Amino acid sequence: MFARLRSDIQCILERDPAARSTWEVITCYPGLHAIWLHRPAHWCWNHGLKWLGRFISHLARWLTGIEIHPGAKIGERVFFDHAMGTVVGETAEIGDGCTIYQGVTLGGTSLYKGTKRHPTLGRDVVVSAGAKVLGGFEVGDGAKIGSNAVVIKPVPAGATAVGIPARIIPSKQGESADVTEETKPKFQAYGITQEDDPLSQAMRGLIDKTGSQEHQIALLWQAIEKLACAQRGDCVPDDAAREEHFEADKLNQLVGK
Repeated sequence: MFARLRSDIQCILERDPAARSTWEVITCYPGLHAIWLHRPAHWCWNHGLKWLGRFISHLARWLTGIEIHPGAKIGERVFFDHAMGTVVGETAEIGDGCTIYQGVTLGGTSLYKGTKRHPTLGRDVVVSAGAKVLGGFEVGDGAKIGSNAVVIKPVPAGATAVGIPARIIPSKQGESADVTEETKPKFQAYGITQEDDPLSQAMRGLIDKTGSQEHQIALLWQAIEKLACAQRGDCVPDDAAREEHFEADKLNQLVGK
C-alpha cells in the first residue's frame, strides 16, 4: 500500500514542474486527494456498499472539485492535474500512467444500465483541458486528446485526436504522433505535439503543391517565349509571364507553419 502511495506522489513530481516537494504534493494537490478518496469508494462499490461508495465520492467531489464515480476503474500513477470540473463516469476505465487535466469529461452516450457506456483509456494517455470523450470505446496506449476535443470514436494507440468532432492524427511507425529522435518520447503537457490539426496539414500540402505548380508553369512560359522569339528573331521575352505571384510562405504562416 505504501509503495502505491509513493508511486502516486512520485508521478506528480515527475510530471508537474510546479511541484517542489513531497509535502506540497500531499497537502496541496486535489488530484491526489481525489485518487486517494476514490479507492475506498471503489472498494465499497464493489462490495455491495453502493450508497457508502457514492457518499464518499460525493465528499471527494465537494473537497476536490473532481467527480469520479465509485464504479470507475483507475490504474496506477494516474495524475489529475488541476482537474477542477473533471467528471469520470461509472463504467470508465483509466489505465496506468494517464494524465487528465481540468474540465475533462469521460462520459457515456447510452441510457441502458449494465452496459459499457463510458470510455476506456489505455496506458499513458493524455487527455487535455476541456476534452470530452463520450462513449464506450477504447483510447489506445500513448494516445493524446487535444484541448476541447470532442471524441466520439476509438483512438488508435499513439495517435492524437483534435477538433470537434475529433479528427485523428495517426501515429508514426507505431509510436506517438509527437515522437522526437530520443529513444523514449518525453511527456507532453496538455497533449501538445509537434504535429498540428490534420486540416492545417492538408492546407499546407495544397499550398506547397500550388507553389510548385506555379513554378513549373513559369518555367514552361519561359521555354515557350524563348522558342517563339527564336523562330521570329525580333521579339523580347515577356518577363511578366514568367514571374511567380503565389505567396506560399505567407500562406503557410497564416495556417500555422
